[in-house]
Amino acid sequence: MAGEAARRSGRPTEPVVGDQEHVTLDVRAATRRTALMLSPGLPLAQWAHLGRQMFVVTDSSAWWLGDWLIYGRREYRDRYRRALTESGLDYQTLRNYAWVAGKFEPSRRRARLSFQHHAEVAGSPADEQDEWLTRAERGGWSRNELRRQVRAHRQADRTLLHPLVRLQVPSDRRVRWQQAAEAAGLDLLDWIVSRLDEAAGELEQSDPLADADIGI
Repeated sequence: MAGEAARRSGRPTEPVVGDQEHVTLDVRAATRRTALMLSPGLPLAQWAHLGRQMFVVTDSSAWWLGDWLIYGRREYRDRYRRALTESGLDYQTLRNYAWVAGKFEPSRRRARLSFQHHAEVAGSPADEQDEWLTRAERGGWSRNELRRQVRAHRQADRTLLHPLVRLQVPSDRRVRWQQAAEAAGLDLLDWIVSRLDEAAGELEQSDPLADADIGI
């Protein structure tokens, strides 16, 4: 009721970031498929509040798509190809959303952390996932800070357990790996480790998008 009174008075409502409430944009903003129209004279606080609301919608959509894909994979195996055409997203993006969503039951997802926070630790065992997410939540870490902390921890582990690892890799393959690592925002060694973690994780839990019907 308080939120409704605030909307009638034109005052910004409380932000929904960090809770599980339904998300609706402020009444002083009009939305279309390709535009956001704001009323003249919008107070700074209300403008900032809209930004927080839109972030929640954007971040939530990754979870929604992941859960939608997992449901479709389970319920409509013979029609699953529709997932690609209905969403308009590419296969790798869909696969990533479903993979991360499949690693975290809804009860284990942290509402105060973004989907990307969860993606950073999705390849780790469940107890490590929870530990890192708790640290990020308590420390108010950004996604980049969580990545830095995880990377530093892995580097320390590699130094302690594997002081020297040598790989003989053809130059053309190394170039491809390096490009992929840069695209992911990782150095080459961290990218290799992340891919190995993903492969190991996929052995523990079947890939929710692995289906011959996809045709990719």
